[in-house]
Amino acid sequence: MVTTLLVVVVILAVLFDYINGFHDAANSIATVVSTKVLSPFQAVLWAALFNFAAYFYFDDHKVANTVAKTVVENFITMHVVLAGLVAAITWNLFTWYYGIPSSSSHTLIGGFAGAGITYALLNGHTPMEALNLGYVFKILSFIVLAPIIGMIISVIITLIIVNLSRWSKPATAEKWFKRLQLVSSAALSFAHGGNDAQKVMGIIYVALVASNVISSEDHMPEWVPIVCYSAIAFGTMSGGWRIVKTMGSRITKVTALEGVGAETAGAITLGITEHFAIPVSTTHTITGSIIGVGLTKRVSAVRWGVTINLVWAWILTIPVSAILAGLVYLVINMFL
Repeated sequence: MVTTLLVVVVILAVLFDYINGFHDAANSIATVVSTKVLSPFQAVLWAALFNFAAYFYFDDHKVANTVAKTVVENFITMHVVLAGLVAAITWNLFTWYYGIPSSSSHTLIGGFAGAGITYALLNGHTPMEALNLGYVFKILSFIVLAPIIGMIISVIITLIIVNLSRWSKPATAEKWFKRLQLVSSAALSFAHGGNDAQKVMGIIYVALVASNVISSEDHMPEWVPIVCYSAIAFGTMSGGWRIVKTMGSRITKVTALEGVGAETAGAITLGITEHFAIPVSTTHTITGSIIGVGLTKRVSAVRWGVTINLVWAWILTIPVSAILAGLVYLVINMFL
């Protein structure tokens, strides 16, 4: 029974990673498509290539370790992992369908935590006993910090670029910025792959431990990162056009210059957080970066009504995913 359940969990985890790819494809390609540097088809191939390339660089799996330790090991069962994945996939598909750029990362973490809390409650424990609060606080704090950091960095980068190119001919500058956007979008895709693929790696790892295939002292099997990076790359190739529209044009009108600023800021922010083992949202980060480049023009250049709606989606993602996972766990517990 455990073996069958483990296979189901791994398949669902890989499916979530694939969905994460097309759900978050907009993060890497929205600006490069909206500025017409690449066609949508070219853009997703470009992003997918660098999503997978991250496999060869991010070999310490620090973000995966943080996700794996969100729930205390004693409260992790196969049913907990299964419920968390089902809830995360459900919320991701819902937000994708309605074009809401919510966080796949926080959906997964919220679902995992919600299922763990439900397990704790059913077994006479308090909710907080199920969570490693240090890791949870780190994740929650960067819901606010990641977009702010991205915004600040993008403002600085954009202002530097504007001042450096002040005396350039507009046509020449535009041509160079479009070339630079290929580099900046590749960097963002690379950082996205390195950060987001690891989150599912952490979930598969705890499933392997919970099913006694490996112990918590063992290293992650090599097939896990290869499968996860491949899944997110294939997902990115499938695109996420509903969210591309929101990210690429509805927040603020983005030029090639501003696309370079936003994507570079997003890549830097993700690189910093990965270094410190913090599983942040790529969606939150690049949204903050896009807002930043809008602010360099004027405050009114940002469509704040759209932005406020996005913030509400961010706020609701973890609690909604946690509640949904709790309900799924109750159902699974009755039948399995």
